[in-house]
Amino acid sequence: MNKLLLATLLLFTVSAIKSQEKNDDAKKEAYRFTNTLEIPHTSVKNQYRSGTCWSFSGLAFLEAEVLRKTKKEVDLSEMFVVHKSYYEKSLKYVRMHGSINYGGGGAFNDVTDVLVNHGAIPEEIYNGINYQEENHIHGEMDNLLKAMVDAIVKNPNRQLSPIWPLAIAGALNAYLGEIPEKFSVEGKEYTPQTYAKEYLQLNPSDYVMVTSFSHHAFYKPFILEVPDNWAMGLVYNLPVEEMMQTIDNALEKGFTVAWAADVSEKGFQWSKGFAVVPDAEAKEFAGLEQAKWEELSEKDRLKMIYSFDKPVAEKTITQELRQKDFDNFQTTDDHGMLIAGKAKDQNGNEYYIIKNSWGTDQVYKGYFYASKAFVAFKTTSLLINRESFTKETAKKLNL
Repeated sequence: MNKLLLATLLLFTVSAIKSQEKNDDAKKEAYRFTNTLEIPHTSVKNQYRSGTCWSFSGLAFLEAEVLRKTKKEVDLSEMFVVHKSYYEKSLKYVRMHGSINYGGGGAFNDVTDVLVNHGAIPEEIYNGINYQEENHIHGEMDNLLKAMVDAIVKNPNRQLSPIWPLAIAGALNAYLGEIPEKFSVEGKEYTPQTYAKEYLQLNPSDYVMVTSFSHHAFYKPFILEVPDNWAMGLVYNLPVEEMMQTIDNALEKGFTVAWAADVSEKGFQWSKGFAVVPDAEAKEFAGLEQAKWEELSEKDRLKMIYSFDKPVAEKTITQELRQKDFDNFQTTDDHGMLIAGKAKDQNGNEYYIIKNSWGTDQVYKGYFYASKAFVAFKTTSLLINRESFTKETAKKLNL
């Protein structure tokens, strides 16, 4: 009798565990995605403890361009771009008496500026880690460089010396390593400039930046007012519908898109692999009867919305909503990534496949899915191939 009871209890326990495992799996798969369009691109990288997402995502875009044009799968040095940009940023910071943003951050135009002025280098030639670590860790370097440029701006000698830029270059060389003037790839010698032009076959004039804000005229370029745009790069301004159309058009033509966006929202669920814009004002929520929905407190509604146990109703994104969040610092220039394709969830809702630069220790091995609403709402800028525009949009932009 005791044995029978024990066996029964054991069977019940095993069944309960299996049932809980199924429930856990269902929660993990609350959003189920099917890729519908994938653009060839290079592997996921890891920026680790450095604020250099702009370099990783900008170069991810250029690597995909090289792959598209030449079929060569290259891994370009992000720290080459960081070294050159940090030096130029230091010069401008001093000339501007310390009145511009200074740190590890940047924008996509920094990547294309380096391509124009300095070229590119393979990662295997220059990995930018000269401080006995396996991964990028920039806290000490960032703080040291900031202290140096601030000391120079204070002008303690009452006249700036002609050699202070050498001190900045020296610090960058110490942390990131000296940049080689020449190197060999596949048995041929290159400089960074000739490597970019001859081997990579990249033409910087092919690439432009795009955004969508109503505080400037549409179809005109303007300097985007975000702190990391220290170089005062120009972006072309489109209505949000045309910006989204341009992304779709780019993907359909086989181009990837470098994507800068705000990822501080609750709907950005990196560990779960998706980013959405829940609609807290929805009359119905994921099948809940309207009467029951209206009986819930606001706290309970929000708790249900952000449980993400099934696809949520999303906000309708308008130009006015985008502008309001940007003007109130709710949309900031947080992070750079790569749009590498399209997908749908189990309900047929469309998403973009996003390649991130936070390594592969994550549910989708370094990728996530951003809803069209999230991209329309939280995009700050894009870097695209100018052929991504429709003929009509290109004509409006005079491109």
